[in-house]
Amino acid sequence: MCGRARCTLRADDIPRACRLNGRPVRSINTDRYRPSYNVSPGRDIPVVRREDGSDGDGVVLQCMKWGLIPSFTKKDEKPDHYKMFNARAESIREKASFRRLVPNHRCVVAVEGFYEWKKDGSKKQPYYIHLKDGQPLVFAALYDTWKNSEGEIHYTFTILTTSSSSTLGWLHDRMPVILGHKESMDTWLFGSPSSKFETVLKPYEGPDLVWYPVTSAMGKPSFDGPECVMEIKLKTEETKPISQFFSKKGVDSEQGSNLGSMHGDLIKNNQPKSLKEEPQTQDRLDHPFVTDEGNDESKPNISTLTNEGAGNLPIKRDYKELSANTKPVSGKAEKPQTSPARKKKNVGPADDEQPTLLSFFGKR
Repeated sequence: MCGRARCTLRADDIPRACRLNGRPVRSINTDRYRPSYNVSPGRDIPVVRREDGSDGDGVVLQCMKWGLIPSFTKKDEKPDHYKMFNARAESIREKASFRRLVPNHRCVVAVEGFYEWKKDGSKKQPYYIHLKDGQPLVFAALYDTWKNSEGEIHYTFTILTTSSSSTLGWLHDRMPVILGHKESMDTWLFGSPSSKFETVLKPYEGPDLVWYPVTSAMGKPSFDGPECVMEIKLKTEETKPISQFFSKKGVDSEQGSNLGSMHGDLIKNNQPKSLKEEPQTQDRLDHPFVTDEGNDESKPNISTLTNEGAGNLPIKRDYKELSANTKPVSGKAEKPQTSPARKKKNVGPADDEQPTLLSFFGKR
């Protein structure tokens, strides 16, 4: 905190944002400045500092790299701008890296806003924090110079942070030191070394500081453009547990079973009386939803027939009994058949009789 910022201001607008009120400004290396919606440590940003050795109004607008490299760093050491891109305001007078910079190496940084990530377990959601009216934010900072092995002098800076405000504490426990008015800027930038800077190094409690969620692509330093500050809608609807899908399936299966039983009962009730009075074994064969676990292999098993087939194809013995009740019987007694299988093959069903089950097999 703070590790990402938006700085798309024009270089000549930065002195005005810092409320220098017509002070003479000298520019150094401002041609290195590249406006960006996603500024990360190691990038060049215009910084306002007081002119070296000047006790008056001299001000310098100079491009510096974000991420402090102390002057005592070895010349052949590879600089790491992520080590000191922030400095805790509460300890700048105690740590050697910052204590020596407080008297004469104070500066301010102007940006349109900054980003912070809200941690939720293993997930992190970025938010864009800015002023409601779109005015730039001005941060308190410290700068230093470092000379590398080739004799080049590099200017780098670090942004001061403090405890979070009462309204922003839900997002993070730290926030940058925001200099919200001209008096605080002048105190930090032009105050004497003996000034009590603690009065301005405090959380910003202004109600005009607002925020909203932005795309998680902000995590990539290469991601840049207006899409960085576009507000997104967070998903608030919780995902349904997988157990609900199994429960629903169980209910549907039970309903389907009940419907099947009702359908079978309708078939059974619509059959002739002689069929309904058959023994239980026959009733189980005609009901497709009841399985006969003790089924004899010598008897045909038609439990796999559909409801329609089971209702329309009674065995021939039942059909004969039904015919006896509706047609006159000749004087000659007819020998009862004990099994449909003993019927002669050359005797087919009468024109007015319903086809038997065996006649269907004979047609193949």
